[in-house]
Amino acid sequence: MSNSLSQALGAAAALSLFAVSVSGPGAAGEGPRPGWSAQLAQISGDPEKPRRHFRVKNTLRLSNEEASRIYREMRDEIYRAYGGGTRETTPPFRDWALFNTAPYRSATHGARYVNNYANEIARDYGRYEAAGVLPVGSLLAKDSFSVTKEGGVDIGPLFVMEKMPAGFNRVSGDWRYSMIMPNGEFFGETKGRGAQKVEYCIGCHLAKEDQDHLFFVPENLRVPRP
Repeated sequence: MSNSLSQALGAAAALSLFAVSVSGPGAAGEGPRPGWSAQLAQISGDPEKPRRHFRVKNTLRLSNEEASRIYREMRDEIYRAYGGGTRETTPPFRDWALFNTAPYRSATHGARYVNNYANEIARDYGRYEAAGVLPVGSLLAKDSFSVTKEGGVDIGPLFVMEKMPAGFNRVSGDWRYSMIMPNGEFFGETKGRGAQKVEYCIGCHLAKEDQDHLFFVPENLRVPRP
């Protein structure tokens, strides 16, 4: 097998991990329903060491109401896709506090719709820019999905941040980044398996070094501060 063909096949295999299609177009006025779509993620550079999150294409922009409805219908299926409740690498984020009032489109997460969850230790995340430095044990999770122009709903990766003890990684602000694919496969984590695959997470979040490397929910979709 030629090197170019081998690389192409490897890229295709990696590509398939980034979008598991779970629904297709329903009857007129019904919106998405269970089925399959042909949505694929667009690779950015080497799939073994990407430069940024893998982007989706051929997707719809949704209103807050549409995004919320779809997420309500798909939430359990999305959670199961990551192995929620069955794999040690998948945190039980479904039981955590949710800090956005509707899923929002995140350009920095591949133009997918995402949700921001935080565990109890990370409850100060809900203070947003006033949160300060979150304590060790804080866990933040973003599940993700997109909707194709044909009406298919595709599950994207689960993005996780965990605050580790001081000295874990100075450049990352002691955050460990990890990603779980929508087929339940573990993709990579900082200073662990597949570390090179999530290096770009550190670089992106460095832009917010002055607020503990944290990005927050768009202001118009934030759950009110306590």
